[in-house]
Amino acid sequence: MIEMFSERVKCIDISGIRKMFEAAGPGAINMGLGQPDFDTPEHIKKAAIDAINEGFTGYTMNLGIPELRQAICNKFDKDNHFEVSPDGVIVTAGASEALHLALQSLLDAGDEVLVPDPGFVSYPVLTGITGGKAVGIPLGEKLTVTPEAVNELVTPKTKAIIVNSPSNPTGAVQSKEEIRGLAEIADDRNITIISDEVYEHFIYKGEHASPAQFSDNVITINAVSKTYAMTGWRIGYAAASKEYIEQMLKVHQYIQACACSISQKAALAAIEGPQDCVGEMRESFRKRRDILMEGLHGMGIKCVTPEGAFYAFPEVSDDDAPGKLLENGVIVAPGTAFGRNGAGHIRLSYATSEDNIRKALGIIEKVLV
Repeated sequence: MIEMFSERVKCIDISGIRKMFEAAGPGAINMGLGQPDFDTPEHIKKAAIDAINEGFTGYTMNLGIPELRQAICNKFDKDNHFEVSPDGVIVTAGASEALHLALQSLLDAGDEVLVPDPGFVSYPVLTGITGGKAVGIPLGEKLTVTPEAVNELVTPKTKAIIVNSPSNPTGAVQSKEEIRGLAEIADDRNITIISDEVYEHFIYKGEHASPAQFSDNVITINAVSKTYAMTGWRIGYAAASKEYIEQMLKVHQYIQACACSISQKAALAAIEGPQDCVGEMRESFRKRRDILMEGLHGMGIKCVTPEGAFYAFPEVSDDDAPGKLLENGVIVAPGTAFGRNGAGHIRLSYATSEDNIRKALGIIEKVLV
């Protein structure tokens, strides 16, 4: 029966992260899950309940409800220092759909996309599904994508560069100078930057910079998922020039029609409502990061201190480290799940309790040191 299916799908492997979750025993400490362990704030949940009670449960405009798109425009102006009009915004079923739409609208068979290596697991897979080819960008000493590395890889087939700051899996934050340099490459070579900014509000050192500050050849992707602990609500969005959005909309209207109406109302409350919850989560993650880094460095494990997101990417000498930790009750993500250059590393998520982090550190020391 396998002959019935397309080659581009048959070649996709089950995520290495998912394999670890499925193999875990009951009661394992989960240091592999990439979602905040906080509840969605009450004012956001109330907005969804109100939407249901008011009967706001049908289809919306394909692009998303106008008031949410305007709120997103205001957010970009205030937080990211670039302007976009409501017809330059599309609301999607999570950032993953926005990424899929961007790649579908840009790529023909054989076109190349430069992706961070190590980088988020979806980048090469979604590129391949479109018929494109993902080309890994080796990261610099600070685990960021450098303009110099990108320049060496650009070819006439390069259509896009994916930038993810703060990064999943490393927690690295691109500097403003690096972002400006990448934007210059995009303009000089007529390449589109796809900027994945879902962790932008979780930065502990430095500041976030958006490529759209420096270039119009940018599709900026974001979501309410991480910022407001809304991963299951499935609301993302993309912003770009109207020409980009028109092409993305062609795909969106047939595969999705519109993002969930109820979740759109909740996202509006999230973006326009009080932001104290975001700062509280950020400070909690900062404290957890410090506990994790003190523990890792104290036992002699090398790890670049993450400046953002809620991941660390320590070096490990044992190729079977994820399996051994799993046998001892700690779930981690293997570095190879994030690309060839992830070998010799594991990804640790500190989106879990301080108590779990301390327990996991004790097991890591027993198993790996």
